[in-house]
Amino acid sequence: MRTLTIRVEPDAMNALERAGRQFTEAWQLGNYAGETMSFESPTALFRFLTPARWGVLAALQKAGHCGLRELARRIERDASAVLRDVAALSERGLVEKDEAGQLYVPFSLIHAEFDLAQAA
Repeated sequence: MRTLTIRVEPDAMNALERAGRQFTEAWQLGNYAGETMSFESPTALFRFLTPARWGVLAALQKAGHCGLRELARRIERDASAVLRDVAALSERGLVEKDEAGQLYVPFSLIHAEFDLAQAA
């Protein structure tokens, strides 16, 4: 079971250090620790992961494997618009194609987390 955690991490150096620690720990223990995708701000996250793209992911999670036209029909959107969203999601590894050319999400679970805190 592959899992993806999406995080907002404004400090790129901290994000890299955390990813390095997680990789090292997983390597040493021989356990799958999941995968992480980081964005520098909520704005960057929401610019990439729009409601329409989230809808594509949700529909593919529900369908399993699905062709583009079938996906567009399921979410009641124009196929060319869905194709643009699928292309963007594919570039980041959130959508892939199987041997038959069907689209799918390679993660069993996608978890998003970010904090909004009062200034100190």
